[in-house]
Amino acid sequence: MMEVLSHMRVIEIGSSAAASYCARLFADFGADVQKVEPPVGDGLRRSAPLTPGGQSAWFAFLNFNKSSIIIDASDPDAIIRLTNLIEDCDVLVDGRDVDSAECPSIDVAVIRKRRPELIHLEVSWFGQEGPYAGFAATDSTVRALAGLTKLVGPLKGPPLHAPDFQTGIVAGLWGFIAAASSTLARQRGGAGRSWSLNTFESSLVLTEYLMCEAFVRGDVMQRLGINRFWPSFPVGIYNTKQGWLGVTLQTPAQWLAFCDMLGLSELSNDLTLLSGEDRLQHMDQIDLHFAPQLKTRTAQEWFAEGLKRKIPIVPLPEIADLLEDSEKKARGAIVPIFMSNEQGLTAGSMQRLTLTPPRRGGRVPALGEQQVRSNTRRHQSNSGAQSSGSIDADRQPLHGMRVIDFSMGWAGPLCTRTLADLGADVIKIEAIQYPDWFRGVDRRPDYVDAEMYEKRVRFSILNRNKRGITLDLKRPKGLALAKRLIAGADVVVDNYSVDVLSKLGLGYDELRTINPRLVMMSMSAFGANSVNRDCRAYGSTLEQASGLPGVIGNPDGPPVMSHTAFGDPIGGLNGCAAVLVALLHVHSTGQGQFIDLAQIECMMPFVAPWMTVQSIGGTPPIRYGNRHPQFVPHGCFRCAGEDSWIVVAATDSEMWHRLALLIGRSDWAKDDSLKSNEARRAIESAIEMEIAGWTLSRDADTAMSELQSSKVAAGVARLPIDLLKDPHLRSRAYLQEVERAFIGLHPQPSMPIREGGRPQSIRTAAPTLGQHNKEILSELIGLSESEIAELAREGIIGTKMLSERELAESNNVSSDCKIEPTL
Repeated sequence: MMEVLSHMRVIEIGSSAAASYCARLFADFGADVQKVEPPVGDGLRRSAPLTPGGQSAWFAFLNFNKSSIIIDASDPDAIIRLTNLIEDCDVLVDGRDVDSAECPSIDVAVIRKRRPELIHLEVSWFGQEGPYAGFAATDSTVRALAGLTKLVGPLKGPPLHAPDFQTGIVAGLWGFIAAASSTLARQRGGAGRSWSLNTFESSLVLTEYLMCEAFVRGDVMQRLGINRFWPSFPVGIYNTKQGWLGVTLQTPAQWLAFCDMLGLSELSNDLTLLSGEDRLQHMDQIDLHFAPQLKTRTAQEWFAEGLKRKIPIVPLPEIADLLEDSEKKARGAIVPIFMSNEQGLTAGSMQRLTLTPPRRGGRVPALGEQQVRSNTRRHQSNSGAQSSGSIDADRQPLHGMRVIDFSMGWAGPLCTRTLADLGADVIKIEAIQYPDWFRGVDRRPDYVDAEMYEKRVRFSILNRNKRGITLDLKRPKGLALAKRLIAGADVVVDNYSVDVLSKLGLGYDELRTINPRLVMMSMSAFGANSVNRDCRAYGSTLEQASGLPGVIGNPDGPPVMSHTAFGDPIGGLNGCAAVLVALLHVHSTGQGQFIDLAQIECMMPFVAPWMTVQSIGGTPPIRYGNRHPQFVPHGCFRCAGEDSWIVVAATDSEMWHRLALLIGRSDWAKDDSLKSNEARRAIESAIEMEIAGWTLSRDADTAMSELQSSKVAAGVARLPIDLLKDPHLRSRAYLQEVERAFIGLHPQPSMPIREGGRPQSIRTAAPTLGQHNKEILSELIGLSESEIAELAREGIIGTKMLSERELAESNNVSSDCKIEPTL
């Protein structure tokens, strides 16, 4: 079977986890990816954790199915060799700003003048401009600055943060979205594009929801303790008779069902505990009831009970459990990986295209090794799709594409928002009976009459640049109109519970008969054919079920969640990437296809290195707390002021030397025996005490400024509210002010991928309920004003959410198929 991207060649230069992951996603679908390395190899080849054979499991995950080319910058023909490689490729993924990896100096702008069809992606930590530009950084210092550390961990003492396998994956996904959308635009007659990718801003996709909540509610978010998160309770992890159980209770119905399952009538009868925010005020008392009851049964037994009651609870797997998961292996979420004389397992591609699936595992190239290709590259330099750059030069990559958006909440709307930000015409379909639950689920008359469902900033940030229509899909006329819209669309996205659209007559098997070119993606929690397909899930549930909490935290402590809803934005980005690959296939062949995206699988890359190490050596991962498997020192240190912290790391012997001098330990700086991480590990506690004494005498920003002046990686542990006034984000115009009815001016986060110095501008605010009913029904379907008015009288379209009483009356004339998202 011809792989979707087998006609493409990608060149990767520099050393950056984000660049490597972006390029690997191309390799997953058959692209010829050539990784340029110096004679000593990419520094990531030496990144911990290491396999029993001494190979980097992190490098392996980022680079299987690529080839390696050695170019020695000291060779006289190095620049010519590299230039020739780039001029013969389709996409250049450039990580030199993170680490040059001794790459020969080249001017990409000059090369692009000769080859305007070249797509160039440049990766950096913070961008080329702004107060943080040039900062020394690690994954953990970036996450601290991005507001992803301070809210995690115990109530007292330092926040806890995860191993360094997050920002590279998130930024790599953004990079692939930029490059793949540009590839699609080029195939449709456009020129190549040049993008800059900012890893810091990429990470803010995980924080943007809390940033905007802080804009509305003020400074209400503080660290609440391990596995406790604002704004709801419980969202955490509990011990059982055997195993750990992830619990997320959001709605009153879920809370009551959980209390009933545990036999806690005293809690279910307390009407002051129906709301998650109200329960947040009584966490300790509630846990006193939960803890002994949950220990009476195993996590698996509670999970089985939760399935019956539609409660979002899930057992926490250990890495060993993941490695034995036959379903994930069968789906390609866990794949074999070959490294020299070792064979193990790692996370596969999560873009689960059913017609043109990604590769299932592969070989990690030895330094200088060329992989044998089964497909012949079709060079595109003479393709009619290439242009001088005049066609679509000022248009966004997805201009002219149409997306029908049935999604709700966070994950699906983020996927479709990204498509809209890139220029697609996204039509969001809601119903006055069942609007997007991110508008709020309160149906009491006061809430509905005051139109509170129009005043949620969280809905606004996830649905900008879209048009909105309401259709009652449970009635024949509404269903028929939806089909007419889909007949002229390129993409359909939904994150309803499994089978909802099929039961309505909108399943892929039916829709492809009216639109063979249609790409349809289902974004369920566990996958359409999973044994757990009916499990209710939120973004927190996905993190709990991914195995990630088991590698975070202190060795003697419980598993630790790292975000409130980590799985939602990760699912959204993976969904967008999958859609773009499918659209590339449509353009080449005219064939649409179904995408079965399981959001739980999208979380698995974050534990991939630990999976590989354990699959080969059989040893469970070590939990390091705030320390690190490679960098010494590495930790979160108290600064002057209340609950003020900074993350500091020394990534090599030179950085350690500068740090030792800065904190006044010139004796350590002069001690050659401390040049190695292993030697410093022996006195790690003493080093940490010295750093802690130094930081405690300074406020966090002053400490960061002094450390960065010495080129030591450091990042203040910010709260989400701090990001609204972050000097670097302000200097880069990351937050854009948008005016919207019912809300007024409010901040909107920009995409972290940019063409030129400014962010992509936001074209329109999120639609009010049914705002574009007339526009869409008249322009796209050709209905008359009288026909549209009749639909409104019948309640098939509308602009006002129904109250509980009105909904009950409406349901009397509709089917019993409840429309609700998985997440």
